[in-house]
Amino acid sequence: MKHGLSIPLSMLAQIAALAPGSSLAQGAAETVQTMLAAQIRSQGFACDKALGATQDTKRSRSDHAVWVLKCSNANYRVSRAPDMAAKVEPLR
Repeated sequence: MKHGLSIPLSMLAQIAALAPGSSLAQGAAETVQTMLAAQIRSQGFACDKALGATQDTKRSRSDHAVWVLKCSNANYRVSRAPDMAAKVEPLR
């Protein structure tokens, strides 16, 4: 059995917001972008290299996080709700 710590993306964003510029904040942001990139790739979208992820606070709710993921080859709006596949919208 594999044991590990599972941290919701919304909590990682809160950690990153608490200490902008710190190594903890940078690590949390990198984790969010890495997790989002892996998720959209698993759903058939191309993300060659994840460059950044920012939470869209206007569209997000407590049970529905919305992120803008910047990849080297495209940008996406990624909406995540518990126990569901992400809704992925390519941005121009």
